[in-house]
Amino acid sequence: MSQTQYLKMLEKEIQKINKRIDLKILQGQAYSKEARDHKLLLQKVRYHTKRSFAERMIHLFFRKDIYPSHA
Repeated sequence: MSQTQYLKMLEKEIQKINKRIDLKILQGQAYSKEARDHKLLLQKVRYHTKRSFAERMIHLFFRKDIYPSHA
């Protein structure tokens, strides 16, 4: 499974959990287990999409709008 496929699978799981959380909120039920699962999935997404320090510095150095106009 490629990283792109893995991230799409994680996004689908997050959407499923969001729907379950929404239903439980509407029904007045507790949703702590779903919230924990949601948090874990978000951590996985962040881990696989984070950029290294060097990548962030290169991006900051080469960005075009260093001084954005406030018009």
